[in-house]
Amino acid sequence: MKRELELLRVKMKETGVDACLIPTSDFHGSEYVGDYFKCREYISGFTGSAGTLVVTLDEAGLWTDGRYFLQAAKQLSGSGITLMRERQPGVPSIEEYLKTTLKKGETLGFDGRCIMAEYADTLITQLNALGVAVRTDIDLPGAVWEKRPPLSAQAVWPLPVEYAGESSESKIKRVREFLSEKKAQYLLLTSLEDIAWLLNMRGNDVESTPVILSYLLLGQQEIIWYVQEECLSEKIKILLEMQGIKNAPYAQIYEDVKKLPEEASVYYDKAAVNTALVSALPEKVKKIEGVNPTLLFKAKKNPVEVENERKAHIKDGVAVTKFIYWLKKNVGKQKVTERTAAAKLEEFRMAQENYIEPSFAPIIAYKEHGAIVHYSATKESDAEIQPESFVLADTGGHYLEGTTDITRTIALGTLTQEEKEMYTTVLKGHIQLETARFLQGCSGQSLDILARTPLWEKGLDYNHGTGHGVGYLLSVHEGPNSFRYRPSVNGRNDCILEEGMITSDEPGIYLEGKFGIRLENMIVCQKDVENEYGSFLCFDSLTLVPFDLSAIILEELSTKERRWLEQYHKKVFETIAPYLTEEETEWLKETLI
Repeated sequence: MKRELELLRVKMKETGVDACLIPTSDFHGSEYVGDYFKCREYISGFTGSAGTLVVTLDEAGLWTDGRYFLQAAKQLSGSGITLMRERQPGVPSIEEYLKTTLKKGETLGFDGRCIMAEYADTLITQLNALGVAVRTDIDLPGAVWEKRPPLSAQAVWPLPVEYAGESSESKIKRVREFLSEKKAQYLLLTSLEDIAWLLNMRGNDVESTPVILSYLLLGQQEIIWYVQEECLSEKIKILLEMQGIKNAPYAQIYEDVKKLPEEASVYYDKAAVNTALVSALPEKVKKIEGVNPTLLFKAKKNPVEVENERKAHIKDGVAVTKFIYWLKKNVGKQKVTERTAAAKLEEFRMAQENYIEPSFAPIIAYKEHGAIVHYSATKESDAEIQPESFVLADTGGHYLEGTTDITRTIALGTLTQEEKEMYTTVLKGHIQLETARFLQGCSGQSLDILARTPLWEKGLDYNHGTGHGVGYLLSVHEGPNSFRYRPSVNGRNDCILEEGMITSDEPGIYLEGKFGIRLENMIVCQKDVENEYGSFLCFDSLTLVPFDLSAIILEELSTKERRWLEQYHKKVFETIAPYLTEEETEWLKETLI
């Protein structure tokens, strides 16, 4: 059993806590978090970006979704922590587990700064009804974490309007108009992506996400940005002052909200603000709950953002295409491993103008590693890539022109019939979704079946969503737009698809012990036709990287699917070829239909 787990239980006994809840979260609900906030990883050893650890005095379980089942099983082996596979038969939810495990008079404890108010309220209501107490003021993992990394405090930098497409003043005006409609005086905003979008500011406080650890209290007359002083240069301070934005110490917001006048009205999103902050609001303050207006505002990319994203994807297409060429030419001739391949792809991206950093940790997964949906190669697992089977490459980058996310499954040598059949089936689903024409009013839930049907017809499926929204130089996973057939937990990612929304199209298949296949493009929603039946929308691909013809059984594609593939490859060649060497260009020409 892990020493950290034993120390945590000692601290639990000292403080009278019978169960400790440790999420994957910072104070803002971020998916990717800085080192200071990796309490769950410190205690459990599990490194995935999604998962919640529950520790009692004699049991421990880690709940995670299908993307991480294989990874978590390996990392938790021998730790004394049970893997709880979410939404699988016989596996209770965290709430169900706590209700059946904790007895009357016992206590659940967690750090209220790391649990969003909506979820905390659910736990408190259900457990209090059973006589179980809930403490939200205790950071038990932090109390036993030796040499905990410091809180990140990286420099803030502005995103010019030629990239953002709209000034911060204009965005703030839109939010204030929204508050007036809701009869609210203040907006309490803690989502880091939303704050960065609203202020047209970026930073580097969260892994792979260029945001700033901060809070925002926006009123009709003033705005206070709670941010660490060392993050702000004099130029940034002057810029903020010109925009009428005051800055205050990061943690001061907890005291400031306590001082709001009793007659004040505050709008906030319970699913996106932590319970400690909500609890600090005066009891008589009018609390207005709803979805952050910025969530939908930033999801609908403006024309400048869309055009910039096209530019970013040309650069990314050049980098990834060069990488595929390099990989195919060098595997089997020199030693190439998953980690050295990832480093080579990063070299190609770094050569592109205005490249900033990866948009998430690269997934280069050879052969059976590809069946681990969110595999991350370590020194111990770093497989040498051979000229056979598949390597799955799911990577992305942040450019000033936007954020990219692309997956290609690359054939290396002769493939088996099964490998070709699976690749072709996944590609058919990808094409069917990307070529969809649909009426205004459809959500991603309406369209998800298009990507899954070719697999479902063979009794197969993949245990993850088909697509997620992507931010503009923000989080690579951004709601509320998505493709998934099941409703999201709180309905936040079931929105109607609208013009300007950018979403991934990434069906896959994962055969444990054999290989994994995922094919992903970023697609932008745009207007198609309008007639007596209504307004129709469609998608246009932003990603410009070829699919692997050597892995496709062409006769299994329909006429429509084959025509799309030919047209897509023609577009890729015409756009990307001018940036390639003569040898790369000749290779690309030969690999396309």
